[in-house]
Amino acid sequence: MLLVTTPTIPNKEFEVLGLVQGNVVRAKHIGRDIAAGFKNIVGGEIRGYTELMNDARKVATERMINAAAALNADAIVAVRYETCSIMASCSEVMAYGTAVKFI
Repeated sequence: MLLVTTPTIPNKEFEVLGLVQGNVVRAKHIGRDIAAGFKNIVGGEIRGYTELMNDARKVATERMINAAAALNADAIVAVRYETCSIMASCSEVMAYGTAVKFI
């Protein structure tokens, strides 16, 4: 499945199939919270959270691709990601875009 952030694909014509999305809500691990608290004091990257968010983006992307595949799409254009905090210990990552079929 071809994924692009642009609204078009050079040298490709396509028909729009519709919006597709994938999301995941992840909770922070208490051990990561403790380590993050220490890191917050001295500064620097909080690797545990970086890994958590990278994994969440991967899952959200896979779910978006599965939604596009169910429509028999060839690509997803205008791919975007959104992240928000659901509550103090949970974050949602959403991937969305427009599923298209090449003509």
